Amino acid sequence: MKVTQKDSEKVGWDQMRNPSGPPISSGSQNRILPKFMVWLILFVLVSYVVYTLKLVSSSSRACDDDPLFTTSRSRFVLRQLQPNKTSSSSESPPPIQIQPPDMAPPVGPEETGLKHIAFGIAGSALFWEHRKDYIKLWWKPKEMRGVVWLDSPVKSRPDDKLPRLKLSGDTTRFAYSNRQGHRSAIRISRIVSETFRLGFEGVRWFVMGDDDTVFVTDNLVRVLSKYDHNQYYYIGSSSECHLQNIYFSSSMAFGGGGFAISYPLAKALEKMQDRCVQRYPGLFASDDRMQACMAELGVPLTKEPGFHQFDVFGNLFGLLAAHPVAPLVTMHHLDVVEPIFPNVTQVGPAAHDPYEARFSRYYTTINLL
Repeated sequence: MKVTQKDSEKVGWDQMRNPSGPPISSGSQNRILPKFMVWLILFVLVSYVVYTLKLVSSSSRACDDDPLFTTSRSRFVLRQLQPNKTSSSSESPPPIQIQPPDMAPPVGPEETGLKHIAFGIAGSALFWEHRKDYIKLWWKPKEMRGVVWLDSPVKSRPDDKLPRLKLSGDTTRFAYSNRQGHRSAIRISRIVSETFRLGFEGVRWFVMGDDDTVFVTDNLVRVLSKYDHNQYYYIGSSSECHLQNIYFSSSMAFGGGGFAISYPLAKALEKMQDRCVQRYPGLFASDDRMQACMAELGVPLTKEPGFHQFDVFGNLFGLLAAHPVAPLVTMHHLDVVEPIFPNVTQVGPAAHDPYEARFSRYYTTINLL
């Protein structure tokens, strides 16, 4: 057999790569490479499995040592303190049990009631003997707190179920220049501040009205409960008379119809009202002075249609029959309108139960319209 030059060169190279053994053929080299790859893959898989098992076993031991266990079925969290390995004591402390949350529900803020309201009533000694009967219609001595602020002393009887009587502070230092009005407007405008200074505890709202204002107290509570007493609120309504709103303001709460001021706002008003009143000597009444101070504090009127000034005359039936779908809160000027009930004076039988029961039923009917 004839040996070519290429074959002799290939044999020489094979001898150089493997001088101690026989020449390596190309077929044996191709069989060694797949075996090497298989062993390499097996080694990697075995290493991965061993590492994974080691990691899982260490994690389970760490969870067993954790003192926090969560039982999803009972939804209780039990913290069991493991004994300290370095401590000489062999006894573990008892587990701490937490009561289920449904056994002790959180207590929310108390709902607004009559005990959270302080009334400031503007009274006049000249009309007191007659108008105190209006207050008897709605005042509940054991449930309410408030004061009737008068311009001069009056006679009172111990059996009168009325609010406490007090004299308003001296207002001679305040200027008043309106020729059509009366300077008693300054005294009346300061009633909220004077009531605040009495320091009633637990008060959320200060409510002001006149001595001839009749409050439906249950509806008053319903209305005030809608608002956050921790914020600034000035709640009332304008007049039913368009000319009165033009002369004064549609953004003013008319005092005879009553209005409510939240405690934080009354606190801010008390600090600045005397200075505010001094800046407006030309205003006519008390309620427009109050509205001026509210404007300086940046608090607008929150209108509630249940507050009624009643700057009208005659029969109120049509006005009440068309009442908005809102609680009836106050009625004012009952001396100048016809009696609400037929064959009954405004306040003649005010102390009798049949009249009060009829009054209550009427209020309930108006409220449900």
